[in-house]
Amino acid sequence: MKAGHLAFLAVAVGSGIAAVAAAADGDADERIASPIYGVTIPEGYRQWELIAPAQEGEPLNELRAVLGNAIAVNAYRDGKLPFPDGTILTKLAWKHVQSPEFESASIPGAATTVQIMVKDSKKYPSTGGWGFGRFVNGKPVDAAQHETCFACHEAS
Repeated sequence: MKAGHLAFLAVAVGSGIAAVAAAADGDADERIASPIYGVTIPEGYRQWELIAPAQEGEPLNELRAVLGNAIAVNAYRDGKLPFPDGTILTKLAWKHVQSPEFESASIPGAATTVQIMVKDSKKYPSTGGWGFGRFVNGKPVDAAQHETCFACHEAS
């Protein structure tokens, strides 16, 4: 990917974070927890550092940004993996849309989900120390969808 394209993606992702947050947070006073794990959308996650952008192909066709709290960012920088307890990773996802102004660029479309991973080895021993939350429009998805989280992240 050319540097100009990466910068455009960063600007597009950065400008889309507020839109996803508004759609995903719902009422800040509600703090609705995910089923099974009890994970909530963390306050202030919009100010966290970008860990990685990603693009998911079909069938989801999404642009994604993974943000991390200070513990996650420091673990990456210091090479302290596996992640320590207290790590929180947040994945923001949008529909992948071609930019109307720049033919070779992708931009975020409609927000799809906010997904949260919380590392707490004592609270979540059966899932490698990770608790999961998946939210659409600020509300957690059903328990059946949360049961699939660990299988995808088992190697993490």
